[in-house]
Amino acid sequence: MKILDRYILKNFLINFLSAYIILTIIFIFQFIWVFIDELAGKGLDIGIIAKFILYNIPGLTPLVLPLTVLLASLLTFGSLAENYEFAAMKSTGFSLIRAMRPLIVFMIFLSIGTFFVNNNLIPAAELTNYNLRNNIKKAKPALAITAGAFNNLESLNLKVDEKYGENDRFLKNVVIHKNSKDKKNHTVIKAKEGELLSSETSNILQLILKDGYYYEDVISKDPRKRDHYPHAKAKFEKYIINVDVSSFKHEDLSKIKVENTFKMMNVNELNTAVDSIKKGYLNNMNQFGENVYRRSGFIEINKSNVANNPDSLKVETKDTLLNVDLVSLVSAKKKKQVLDIALNGVSNKANTLRNKKKDFAFRKKFLNKHIITLNNKFSLSVACLVLFFIGAPLGAIIKKGGLGLPIIISMTIFLAYHFLGMFLDNFSEDGSVSPTMASWLPTFIMLPFGIYLTDRASKDRPIAELYKYFAPIGSFFSKIFKALNSL
Repeated sequence: MKILDRYILKNFLINFLSAYIILTIIFIFQFIWVFIDELAGKGLDIGIIAKFILYNIPGLTPLVLPLTVLLASLLTFGSLAENYEFAAMKSTGFSLIRAMRPLIVFMIFLSIGTFFVNNNLIPAAELTNYNLRNNIKKAKPALAITAGAFNNLESLNLKVDEKYGENDRFLKNVVIHKNSKDKKNHTVIKAKEGELLSSETSNILQLILKDGYYYEDVISKDPRKRDHYPHAKAKFEKYIINVDVSSFKHEDLSKIKVENTFKMMNVNELNTAVDSIKKGYLNNMNQFGENVYRRSGFIEINKSNVANNPDSLKVETKDTLLNVDLVSLVSAKKKKQVLDIALNGVSNKANTLRNKKKDFAFRKKFLNKHIITLNNKFSLSVACLVLFFIGAPLGAIIKKGGLGLPIIISMTIFLAYHFLGMFLDNFSEDGSVSPTMASWLPTFIMLPFGIYLTDRASKDRPIAELYKYFAPIGSFFSKIFKALNSL
């Protein structure tokens, strides 16, 4: 490697590592801010909190790495151009592409490494992080209660509107469903206020409810009385529920149980999952279609018999449909009954179709998420390479290597790339956009921009000459607007 190549590579690596560390720290603080309520003041060991943060760092790669590549390439080549080092290189016949050559080799290796991080490190970190959070919630039952949603706590299904106070021990508007031995919900408890009390030396979690009602379905042994749905209702000022959390207290925080979500899979596992989900989705649709057809009352013609005996069928020249109001054939007494049966049948079929539509939409969304995750593992590696071909020539064109303009430009380009990817991912989940296209389209949109900038910088031409390409388009639309205004 020549001295000049080492010099360019050294400057790039310094900018790259500096940008990566700073951006990672920024995103870690943003992550801590999101989860501060879940971590702070819960009696968690500092080592557990450090693990929690550490396991989330690999997941920041899709955000941090593209921006780092863009910013580092802008700073490196912007600084070379600003200090006239790039002009000195050109005077010796050192072109932009030649100056980029050692960095292109580095970016190819970085893209390969990015794929392995996406395929191996991030799924492993997601798996470990998910189980750590799950085990923390079991070890600290108060953490298992999320405001605004139903939470499973042993035999209780509990929902609260708000948690407040020290360690979030006080609860507002508590609703509890108690599960019975037959796995059915016969008891509902509602209270305006609640309080959680626990001790490190005790295996009992006390849930103290205040100012509420207790509802319970009374299951009669006499089958005839069950039709009356008897129940009991009681008002209370204070009601205490003791929950055995001995299994939670001795929870191993390093234990791994869950490993089936798409974020925790590598490429091979995702390919297998996509094939399995797709087959299940298509089989479910076919079975539902056949089931609807069988219940429709239409008779299926045996096509093989018709093909073998074509002359055995008589040609019917008359209209075989009866032009008769079938309801008029029924007595007035039964007419309402017939209409009610028909309406109920249609209503049931409509409800079935609506429910199945929701089920198929959920299955399709689940499948699309797997496909998006699979394609993102490859598209991120290519995106880093494409963004390098945007940042390097753009830095040479703007001739600024400081922390002002390069940061503004790199943030603008990255946000355009990132938000376009987010919008397409959201649209692709329900099938509005192909999930494969959603993963690759932001990169493909940036690719012509990178080719154009590299060409302009290689020929030492500014971006300002873009008006030559857009002037005819602007002239065309101005003529249209003038024509419309003259009408």
